Amino acid sequence: MIGVAVLYPKTETSHFDTDYYHAKHMKLVRDLWEPMGLRGARVMHGQTGPDGKAPPYAVITVLEFDSLGAFGKAASAHGGAIMGDIPNFTDVQPVMQFNEIMA
Repeated sequence: MIGVAVLYPKTETSHFDTDYYHAKHMKLVRDLWEPMGLRGARVMHGQTGPDGKAPPYAVITVLEFDSLGAFGKAASAHGGAIMGDIPNFTDVQPVMQFNEIMA
């Protein structure tokens, strides 16, 4: 199992529309990628830590697939539509990291 982490940096001037993200973008992701092997998605919103510092990321989403190949097929088929929706909810470029899920 792999987890594709999509990290949205947070800056003093960045914008992130969480309502749009949950209602529209994540619905789009699920509608297009669940039939292609998306096993689950977890969305985490960054919070101020106990030290009072702002989080480095506004949102981190982890998308779970059985394999890197399964993600590749889904991304090839519908990645353009999903990536093209990003400007509708944020003005930052997300960072992606591929991870092996161990537990």
